[in-house]
Amino acid sequence: MKGRVVLAEDDPNQAKIVKLYLEREGHSVVVADNGLAALEEVRRREPDLLVLDVMMPKLDGHDVCRILRRESDVPILLLTARSTEDDVLIGLDLGADDYVTKPYRPRELMARVRALLRRAGNHNETTDEIVRFADLELDRARRSVTVAGRFVELTAAEFDVLILLAASPGLVFTRLQLLEAVMGFDYRGMERTIDAHVKNLRRKLGDDARNPRYIATVVGVGYKAPTNA
Repeated sequence: MKGRVVLAEDDPNQAKIVKLYLEREGHSVVVADNGLAALEEVRRREPDLLVLDVMMPKLDGHDVCRILRRESDVPILLLTARSTEDDVLIGLDLGADDYVTKPYRPRELMARVRALLRRAGNHNETTDEIVRFADLELDRARRSVTVAGRFVELTAAEFDVLILLAASPGLVFTRLQLLEAVMGFDYRGMERTIDAHVKNLRRKLGDDARNPRYIATVVGVGYKAPTNA
């Protein structure tokens, strides 16, 4: 899929390389060299994807992500030099959809870009299907979720995880299965990213991990929607 991409990267050489690879795949690319500029470009252009370096001047990538998630559901791919699990999960907790740790191979980065744009394209497919589970109502076409009639704002990845579980109560999904279903079969990221999305879902839905109504942990395996909801 071809898309409009905002690339937020303050290293001119790195920005040039990534922009070249993105344009080779047919994407239109605008580069922002600081966090404030990245915010302005996303607001102005409403892109299909934001590729966002975490270590940015004026406003770092985490702050950009936090602000955007209050006003936009644009897919966000984080670029981070912080390679520990806790570091990369911070960005996911803030609403990022995926991450790539530096140094990365351009082919890996492009695979992640394709996966996110493919998901965004699939989200635009029209369907009237409504998924109901417990007091949840999930609308595929509008990509909206309500809990007992209360609207809940979710990121794209959170919505995809939730609707997959809610549509198949009792069926256990491994973390890898959830990643493949949500991100695409060319995705080879850290399986623990699903834990971050589930953590955010529980917080937003008001679900208790010890007495789950919507998402139950299957120890050593993954997650499921409880059949007794």
